[in-house]
Amino acid sequence: MSRICDLTGKKALAGNNVSHSNHKTKRRFHVNLQEKRFFIPETGEWIRLKVSTSAIRTINKIGITEALNRVFKKGSI
Repeated sequence: MSRICDLTGKKALAGNNVSHSNHKTKRRFHVNLQEKRFFIPETGEWIRLKVSTSAIRTINKIGITEALNRVFKKGSI
């Protein structure tokens, strides 16, 4: 199961852990993903998406239908 947002396409970034002695080791910055159900009123059905918290805020602002239309139109929000 991949850790990629279904709407925005966000995925993990790579970076460094930096110690007090400035020693660097690789690490990953994972996306804050939540599995959430959304109700689509036009079709009357529920869908389950794995979305980032920023995508949830966008859905709250513009609605799930508009968010899905933007994804299918150009690939991401």
